[in-house]
Amino acid sequence: VEFGALIGLFVALFLVALFSRKREPLMSALPPLKNIDGLLYRTVGVAFPLLSLLLITGAVWANESWGRYWGWDSKEVGALVAWMAYAGFLHTRIAHGWHGRRSAYFALLGFALVIFTWLGVSFIIPGLHSYAGV
Repeated sequence: VEFGALIGLFVALFLVALFSRKREPLMSALPPLKNIDGLLYRTVGVAFPLLSLLLITGAVWANESWGRYWGWDSKEVGALVAWMAYAGFLHTRIAHGWHGRRSAYFALLGFALVIFTWLGVSFIIPGLHSYAGV
């Protein structure tokens, strides 16, 4: 409960900072959009192969443990959806030339899904990876 409250506090503070009327100090403290965009692309360029590796090694481990590679567990599906969001980011950036704000939405979606898969699925959606009773 305390951890959930802390996450809620951080989200609330972020939203207040994002939508406050005095955004100029926040915006002036950020680097140029081109630099943020390049950093975002490089970060997803590292995260996507690592997430792919995690999905593959998790499937191999699941086959060794339960005799099946994929069980459509909530955590598995969440990780797959996050992987698809990052794949969408890379595809739209490389194939369609999306940059800046448009491509950032895909990256933010992928990040939110990774966080939700890591934290939310474990405590909200029942499944093999649920740790609510622990």
